[in-house]
Amino acid sequence: MVNNFQLPPMGYGPGSQPDTEDGKELEYMPMPQDMRAYSAHIPDVEAVPELAPALALLAEIAAAAMIAGQGGENASFDLSQLDRANRNLIAETMGEGEVAIRILGIPAIAAQESVFAGVWCLSGAGIDRIEVGPVPAVARDRAFMSKAPALGVLTELSPGVVNAPPLVVELMDKSANWTRGCEAHVVNLTLLPHTEEDLVWLDSALGKGSVDFLSRGYGNCRVTATGQAHVWRVQFFNSMDTLILDTFEVTGVPEVVVAAAEDLIDSADRIVEVLEAIR
Repeated sequence: MVNNFQLPPMGYGPGSQPDTEDGKELEYMPMPQDMRAYSAHIPDVEAVPELAPALALLAEIAAAAMIAGQGGENASFDLSQLDRANRNLIAETMGEGEVAIRILGIPAIAAQESVFAGVWCLSGAGIDRIEVGPVPAVARDRAFMSKAPALGVLTELSPGVVNAPPLVVELMDKSANWTRGCEAHVVNLTLLPHTEEDLVWLDSALGKGSVDFLSRGYGNCRVTATGQAHVWRVQFFNSMDTLILDTFEVTGVPEVVVAAAEDLIDSADRIVEVLEAIR
């Protein structure tokens, strides 16, 4: 007769295995703990008449987000004429989202996505405004204003440069033939053999543009415009800031930092919900 109760096999479980010769215990990599996510924030204010300008502006922003989500043009809203109470209400409502942009030029501009995807807060010398759209227009316009020119294959070769020159030829060819609506062309450095000298040479050969994005979500994504039109460096880092994916993309703006149409429509609905809660 077979006994239904079976003892566990010998040699398994904690303490069953001999210690390692060096006496060290197995250590596991720390797992990611935090992830940024949207959470509704309702400003603790009453809809008093003095705040009517801010509330009206929020309604306009919601309408603009809906239009942009349906394929409409970007819309811009000047905040400089608001008094302190109304300006504070806008700031508290917008909060801080995942994507930040540094835009060089005159004037230099810092753009921060709000908690509502596709609603951007822009600041700089003489600039205090909100822009609604997939990405701020000035980021597109200035991206490839070269701070360091792209010399391409004319860049001086140094010892250790092996596989980089053919990649530059490929990227420059795709750049020259890129038109709006083209599918993004990606060169994945993580999957290609290369040396440290290759990476340094690539940076020199492709130059430096005027726009940097930082997207903070489950880890970070850094997107940098090169000095070559339509060529971006896109790097993904895990939550411990270790580079896990390194690519070049030939495109208008990499999708990872662009607010999608459905996100803009969702932002419109969320802003309306905030307005209804205040009123």
